[in-house]
Amino acid sequence: MDLALIIQTVTLYAIPVLFAITLHEAAHGYVARHFGDPTAYLLGRITANPLKHIDPVGTIAMPLLLYFATAGNFLFGYAKPVPVNFNRLRHPKRDMIWVALAGPGANLIQAVLWLLALYLLHALGTQERFWLDMCRAGVTVNLVMYAFNLFPLPPLDGGRILVGLLPHGPASALARVEPFGFFIVLALVITGLVGAYWLRPLMDVTLSALETLLSPIRLLLL
Repeated sequence: MDLALIIQTVTLYAIPVLFAITLHEAAHGYVARHFGDPTAYLLGRITANPLKHIDPVGTIAMPLLLYFATAGNFLFGYAKPVPVNFNRLRHPKRDMIWVALAGPGANLIQAVLWLLALYLLHALGTQERFWLDMCRAGVTVNLVMYAFNLFPLPPLDGGRILVGLLPHGPASALARVEPFGFFIVLALVITGLVGAYWLRPLMDVTLSALETLLSPIRLLLL
């Protein structure tokens, strides 16, 4: 494996990934505090400091191991989850939805900002490929986090959103899946089912929607 290529890839993705995971987790904590649970705030997790959100295994060791083991064809990782005591929320079932949405929402906003930065660099006539590729990486990384975390199975955000939306009986049944949810999702990722039937379709639809939404700004700049 080309060491120079690895270093270039890590350098290119480092800033977008750090922003993506940091703001995703901080957003969960901020919205939880807004709705009555100060747990994340008291633990110092509502912060832009990435060191507070990086999990040594999930954010660093696992992605690097998978990158080398699969020659860059498969990556998977996770950040340190922000602790939320849903019982302290003012309206736990309803407010859980907003807390869960906050993380993917933060990634969607970042995807928009990276896309705008790409348009601006093109408008300024920038030819430096590194910065253009970083903006594209920022869009991709945030769309991946946005789409993946919306997968409707606990403990992912999409699963918690679904628990909040379902009636009590089905919601309780789905919530009981959470201890095994990570392993189920990991198996679905490894088999390619999540990527083929959820991740790529949702990313493509979302990117198309964002490009359409931002097309007036793009035309104005270019």
